[in-house]
Amino acid sequence: MKRITQKISVFEKIGYSLGDLAANLVFQTIITYLAYFYTDIYGLKSTDASIIMLSVGLTAAFIFNPIIGLLADRTYSKWGKFRPWILYTSIPLGVVALLAFSTPNFAYKGKLIYAAATYSLLLMLYASSNLPYSALSGVITGNMGERNSISSYRFVAVMFAQFFVQVFMLPIIIYAGHGDKAVGIEAVMTWMAIVGTIMLLITFFSTRERIVPTLEQKSSIKDDLSDLVKNRPWLIMLILTVLVFITLAMKGGSYVYYFNNYVDKTALANFIGPVISLLSDLGINFFGSDPVAAGFGLFNAGGIIFMIVGISLSKKLADKYGKRDVFQYSLLVSTIFILIFFFFKADSVFLIFGSQILHGFFYGLTIPILWAMIADVADYSEMKTNRRATAIIFSAMMVGLKAGLSIGGALVSWILGLYGYIAKDSAVAGHEIIQPEAVASGARLLVSIYPSIPFLIGVGLLYFYVIDKKMEVKIEEELKSRRGGNI
Repeated sequence: MKRITQKISVFEKIGYSLGDLAANLVFQTIITYLAYFYTDIYGLKSTDASIIMLSVGLTAAFIFNPIIGLLADRTYSKWGKFRPWILYTSIPLGVVALLAFSTPNFAYKGKLIYAAATYSLLLMLYASSNLPYSALSGVITGNMGERNSISSYRFVAVMFAQFFVQVFMLPIIIYAGHGDKAVGIEAVMTWMAIVGTIMLLITFFSTRERIVPTLEQKSSIKDDLSDLVKNRPWLIMLILTVLVFITLAMKGGSYVYYFNNYVDKTALANFIGPVISLLSDLGINFFGSDPVAAGFGLFNAGGIIFMIVGISLSKKLADKYGKRDVFQYSLLVSTIFILIFFFFKADSVFLIFGSQILHGFFYGLTIPILWAMIADVADYSEMKTNRRATAIIFSAMMVGLKAGLSIGGALVSWILGLYGYIAKDSAVAGHEIIQPEAVASGARLLVSIYPSIPFLIGVGLLYFYVIDKKMEVKIEEELKSRRGGNI
């Protein structure tokens, strides 16, 4: 049997990571701006936006993802199982991402149909690209140390995408559209589509699938589904993924409302003033004079920079203590720094920014570990059943991701509606929108109490996850032996 090295070059790790950078230009835009885009740019009512986000998102979660997972596991080509999906969806994904954030001048009913149709296509293509991309991490190498390393590279790239979307995107939208956010977001999404397509193509050409199932490991759809429901670590990771992405969507989609409706604008302007002046001296002028857009961007910047620091430490900690324990304790501490947002006054800008930084650091420790744990679940399943079904396991996690994203995003619009939020379409033409005072309270709860609940449940759930450090070593040694010692 030919010996296949499971060591991965830096070039391949970077090439693989660019695929997630591309995906997260879309994903982070959905998390951060979709609710805001629908209510404040495209002009949908908050209840209608909530219905579209929830119904389309759950359809994608429970129909698109399982189908793509089953198809990807049964794909056979000279390029492997998963790389062809990345190749053939790269251009369509970019085109539809642009269409989903465009604002054609339809009547209100036409807007609803257009939003639902383009969001459906976007999530279908996102699943067709990102699910095989995620599954690819489980077959690039069987070496768990290398797998942890790949995850770290991957999620540093994710942070670059998140940094751009959450820090620069809103100011650039305003700058590019000369104050017209509809024009600005279309311009930004055009360039993001081009760059994302190129990055996905680089991922396709720079990676290799090393873990190839043997003929004896082929299984039926019935076998795959039966293995899933008997796999307790998989069930735990599915629920955990739903919970994590409910929180991410809820707080991520609420920050823009929090800054617009709760944070004191004078205190914010005074706090960020020196930074804006420094950036202006350096020639970075697109933050402009809008304290909300600038403050929102810099607030996200602090959190993301320290997330990257956390990500950089994640592999070393996971290698030493095991993924489960590092994930659990880091998630708990990061939740504390979400909860305390509830106690901050509107002018406590220093504390608001400081808490975001500390939350970012501790949550950053968990980011690479989540997807590495899912790859471990695929190995655990193979060890128990002697059948390899990587994509269906990752598709189940994508079900959790999409379900969590849909529920969390819909909750943002729905909860704001409960507090009386006035969307753009409901405003009187020519009059400035003045939100009810209750909206400020709703925005504060949406970045503190509400998103903390899923995280805390997730912390408790991890006590029942059996793949600790000892089990990781056992799985790797067992599969290494079966594969003829390739490492």
